[in-house]
Amino acid sequence: MGLESPLFQAYRGSEPPRFASQAELECAKVLDYYGVPWEYEPRTFVLEEDADGRIVEAFTPDFYLPDQDLYVELTVMKQSLVTRKNRKLRKLRARYPEIKVKLFYKRDLERLAQHFHLDLAS
Repeated sequence: MGLESPLFQAYRGSEPPRFASQAELECAKVLDYYGVPWEYEPRTFVLEEDADGRIVEAFTPDFYLPDQDLYVELTVMKQSLVTRKNRKLRKLRARYPEIKVKLFYKRDLERLAQHFHLDLAS
């Protein structure tokens, strides 16, 4: 179930993005408004494999900003549930030290929403 997306000018993906949350859609709108090139969920990083090489755990950041070579992950989860996401980010940084990733928390998104008058509900 993806949210409908407008036509984006700075989007660099090949298929139209299908956002999982209103917060992701609004973030994409801000990036696009400022002309920041972005991709939506372009890469999945393997975090853990079993003895047979099967993927046990993986992580797909929400956005990639190619001009900054930066992955961005958004979380609007309750703070008590963010621990799991932080653990995944630590694993990603340990396994892929060359990858730059930034996590934006609910409070960061709320400040952004206030500043830009965004609707982050749902």
